Amino acid sequence: MLTRNCLSLLLWILFDGGLLTPLQPQPQQTLGTEPRENVIHLPGQRSHFQRVKRGWVWNQFFVLEEYMGSEPQYVGKLHSDLDKGEGTVKYTLSGDGAGTVFTIDETTGDIHAIRSLDREEKPFYTLRAQAVDIETRKPLEPESEFIIKVQDINDNEPKFLDGPYVASVPEMSPVGAYVLQVKATDADDPTYGNSARVVYSILQGQPYFSIDPKTGIIRTALPNMDREVKEQYQVLIQAKDMGGQLGGLAGTTVVNITLSDVNDNPPRFPKSIFHLKVPESSPVGSAIGRIRAVDPDFGQNAEIEYNIVPGDGGNLFDIITDEDTQEGVIKLKKPLDFETKKAYTFKVEASNLHLDHRFHSAGPFKDTATVKISVLDVDEPPVFSKPLYTMEVYEDTPVGTIIGAVTAQDLDVGSSAVRYFIDWKSDGDSYFTIDGTEGTIATNELLDRESTAQYNFSIIASKVSNPLLTSKVNILINVLDVNEFPPEISVPYETAVCENAKPGQIIQIVSAADRDLSPAGQQFSFRLSPEAAIKPNFTVRDFRNNTAGIETRRNGYSRRQQELYFLPVVIEDSSYPVQSSTNTMTIRVCRCDSDGTILSCNVEAIFLPVGLSTGALIAILLCIVILLAIVVLYIALRRQRKKDTLMTSKEDIRDNVIHYDDEGGGEEDTQAFDIGALRNPTAVEENKIRRDIKPDSLCLPRQRPPVEDSTDIRDFIHQRLQEHDLDPAAPPYDSLATFAYEGAGSLAGSLSSIDSLATDADQDYDYLADWGPRFKVLADMFGEEESYNPDKVT
Repeated sequence: MLTRNCLSLLLWILFDGGLLTPLQPQPQQTLGTEPRENVIHLPGQRSHFQRVKRGWVWNQFFVLEEYMGSEPQYVGKLHSDLDKGEGTVKYTLSGDGAGTVFTIDETTGDIHAIRSLDREEKPFYTLRAQAVDIETRKPLEPESEFIIKVQDINDNEPKFLDGPYVASVPEMSPVGAYVLQVKATDADDPTYGNSARVVYSILQGQPYFSIDPKTGIIRTALPNMDREVKEQYQVLIQAKDMGGQLGGLAGTTVVNITLSDVNDNPPRFPKSIFHLKVPESSPVGSAIGRIRAVDPDFGQNAEIEYNIVPGDGGNLFDIITDEDTQEGVIKLKKPLDFETKKAYTFKVEASNLHLDHRFHSAGPFKDTATVKISVLDVDEPPVFSKPLYTMEVYEDTPVGTIIGAVTAQDLDVGSSAVRYFIDWKSDGDSYFTIDGTEGTIATNELLDRESTAQYNFSIIASKVSNPLLTSKVNILINVLDVNEFPPEISVPYETAVCENAKPGQIIQIVSAADRDLSPAGQQFSFRLSPEAAIKPNFTVRDFRNNTAGIETRRNGYSRRQQELYFLPVVIEDSSYPVQSSTNTMTIRVCRCDSDGTILSCNVEAIFLPVGLSTGALIAILLCIVILLAIVVLYIALRRQRKKDTLMTSKEDIRDNVIHYDDEGGGEEDTQAFDIGALRNPTAVEENKIRRDIKPDSLCLPRQRPPVEDSTDIRDFIHQRLQEHDLDPAAPPYDSLATFAYEGAGSLAGSLSSIDSLATDADQDYDYLADWGPRFKVLADMFGEEESYNPDKVT
């Protein structure tokens, strides 16, 4: 406070005396530092040059920041030599803060700051001053510019803008290892005094860390700091201005320092022996136990690798590392059997994956423990002797033939008998059966390889003592082929031969197919049938590679003479027994050009001469059509004449009388005439449902002799008459049809023996004697049978 008052008093003396000494001279803004001459024009007088001495001596003014006085702070004084103190000069002020921050006395030129200023907010102000004549308002001096600087005081403490800080340093680091650099900023003027000169120090965190007082770099102060002992440290840093002197302002921040891990600790097993119990039924690949080695390190430095040391039983087990827990998981590599071996012992080694060469001298980074595994006895299902059974059987093998057997045993200490049965889900059609005690498999149906070539089903074996314990095995049965189908031509061929063909030309390549399962190396042979080999127009050339060629044997073929040739080809296979078939190939004769390209194979070309024109062909076809029309017309006229002879009256179309000379009418008549419209004159008179027109009687050239009255014919005709009389859709006239119906009362009788038992008693065979010597013998035979009747007792 004393310093501030003294400085204010000094400035007041300087400004009040009109002596302004610039601190930083600026020639372009300095007034009065050198004699200057100005030309002043006085109103109403002759102008002349007059040397004027300038009394404005200023460059920079200073004002203290944070002024707290009750009166406005005096800044300085403006004065001109032209001012004689008579009150004729007026001083004006303009620029930054004029009127709001700074004021000037227009008469005396005194400048005051009317409010407190903050250098950190605005360090300087630029203003302009001018002296004018109070009466004429004309400037007496040119306008000049000056600066008022705000003088700094230590009113801001250092601040850590980036705090609080987080840092890490590896454990076991040497003394002086770099940790972090902190930095504090002071808003005070760094060019004026020590207000902004900062010094760093540690208030909390010794003796582990130290800090450079000038740079703020933090370093380790103790050697071999162990993360496993203490991991987190909190250090309090102070920054003080004024060079750390008494009275300076200070700021603090916190630095959280973590010791990062290094691999300085080997893994260790907490005990030397681990005991595990495993059931013998444990599946291969399952985890049977866990062991763990302890490593106080962290992250990848604590990653452990486990290995089984070769020894007793070690080849049956495997060990892997659980990445989450770093435990050693022991897994089963092979099946266990209590009856074979009851215990296993081996050693496990645990070691670090990521080693640090700086700590190799501390010893090996690994540890060893012993694992003892006890196998527990479990009641197990039967075990088949094979994992898969494959059998073969020939097709068409008789039902009940044994084709193989399966075997399963109970390997437990108290062995039990085994029963076998087929899994019905895999053999739903029951093609095979199995003996429940012996395990033999036999056929249950006839097998056909062409239908099913392979069967796959399962056999289940269960213990008699515990039927719930079962095991399953797959059975694969291959059906072997029996050569039962002959080979045939694989595809139908459309074979053509040119009319200009030469002998020895191959006109078609054929191949064969066999529905049997052809064994490897089977060969098909091709040849002509014996009847076709006498005078062949074509022959078959066997290429000995399951194909053959159809070869011509003539010099030219004529379509006029023969359009189609049928060539029987015999094909044989090489299996046992040998099967063969005769396949007939159709060969069509076609017209070809000189290069052998087929031009035409049409049927009509056979009947036309070579070179016949299109017009001639049309004329021939037209003639054929006319002849066919004449023939059809002639046949129609003949039929019409024949129909007219059957009708007695062409004009009367109401009645149609048809006479049949055979038993029953044909389909043509039943379709042309309604045979159900039979009318009886008596029935017409009795049933007056509708009025029919009676047809005139026809004079038939021939009448059949009357037959005996038959009840079934009468009933039949009467029934049909009733149906047609009651039918409203029937035509308004009767259609009479006669039937040659033999009925049940034939004069010739019947030779059937169906009713012999009923009629033998009344039958007289004497008339057969009149038919001749041959029938006389027959009459004697039947007469003797009639006379000898054992049922008649006299």
